[in-house]
Amino acid sequence: MKFPGKRKSKHYFPVSLRDPLLQPIINMTESESSRAYIVGIDQTLVDIEAKVDEEFINRYNLSQGHSLVIEDDVAEALYRELTDNNLITHEFAGGTIGNTLHNYSVLADDRSVLLGTMCNNIQIGSYAYRYLCNTSSRTDLNYLQGVDGAIGRCFTLITENGERTFAISPGQMNQLKPESIPEEVIAEASALVLTAYLVRCKPGEPMPLATMKAIEYAKKYDVPVVLTLGTKYVIADDPQWWRDFLKEHVSVVAMNEDEAFELTGHADPLLASDVALEWVDLVLCTAGPAGLYMGGYTEHNFKRQTSHPLLPGAIAEFNRYEFSRAMRRKDCEEPEKVYSHIEPYMGGPEKIMNTNGAGDAALSALLHDITANSYHRINVPNSSKHPRTYLTYSSLAQVCKYANRVSYQVLSQHSPRLTRGLPEKEDSLEEAYWER
Repeated sequence: MKFPGKRKSKHYFPVSLRDPLLQPIINMTESESSRAYIVGIDQTLVDIEAKVDEEFINRYNLSQGHSLVIEDDVAEALYRELTDNNLITHEFAGGTIGNTLHNYSVLADDRSVLLGTMCNNIQIGSYAYRYLCNTSSRTDLNYLQGVDGAIGRCFTLITENGERTFAISPGQMNQLKPESIPEEVIAEASALVLTAYLVRCKPGEPMPLATMKAIEYAKKYDVPVVLTLGTKYVIADDPQWWRDFLKEHVSVVAMNEDEAFELTGHADPLLASDVALEWVDLVLCTAGPAGLYMGGYTEHNFKRQTSHPLLPGAIAEFNRYEFSRAMRRKDCEEPEKVYSHIEPYMGGPEKIMNTNGAGDAALSALLHDITANSYHRINVPNSSKHPRTYLTYSSLAQVCKYANRVSYQVLSQHSPRLTRGLPEKEDSLEEAYWER
């Protein structure tokens, strides 16, 4: 991916620096003023991973394999037992949107803006301190709202059978107020990124109101709203509510096959993506060992046929036009659905270290491509890339490759957050590794 983010311009613009006709393009790669960025709202929390037995799960009245919210006093007792018995294996900054923005900033080497809460007083070694230490310096934390108290903690409890049980202690993470949402930041953003968890709050907590205020600003300035579904249990509570929410507020939805089933009633990720396109403009659906699907819209007269083999599926030869770039449905005169699919990169890692964050990683790659498109449109408006108002810079097929590669990187490490960008030798996705 080329931009946003500073790169050695010779790799992307192989031209003479002395050519006056190309000076605007060269200046684009150095410009500080006309950046594109994404903004996201998250429940700021720290992930604490520990290995426990089933008796531990039962003693704290947790549901094995599920995600439950626990009270602060229960969280303190649970944390004390984990530390006293040296059961904690990893602690790192978490939160689905926090992970996504961090990964985006690592990939793009550029700015993202995180909205949420943060402790007013931060002590060295505290949860808040760990959160800040493990977040990219390119992620702008200046708009966080200060709170008196702890941020959230998410305990990932792994039993001997490999099952993961999640216990979430909210702390003050849902105390983000509507007045803490900066309109001017959302107005200039390439995308507003949200998670379904933001409306999963106790009565009286302000986070849902803050989320809706951000959506209101995004609609006002025609900023695409991106929603990641979080977990199938949130969707299963009221699927119709989420369908209506998507249709009214959301442009891009990211989900896995389980969440897709709860949302649409279709176990097949392709069919689920097809149904979801009735409500949104672009769908990213990760399907574990089956790979990754994307579905979107493009202008009928400008769709581009693939040179890859046509794939069988619930929709015959569904990837025929996967070389098309995605558009928002309202920007198409004659919208046509297009789809793409990709199998796990290199068959997947030899050993999967962690499935947490693989979907967030894929989404960060998609967001990089969306932001690259707006960055290029701002700086080179007369380019042949922008005769129509596209949503992505690359084709669906190429975005799939990129998302797949980033997801692989996270699957092969413990942390859900990238520690570095993709290797330099893979600047060319096609030549360096995909042909392998």
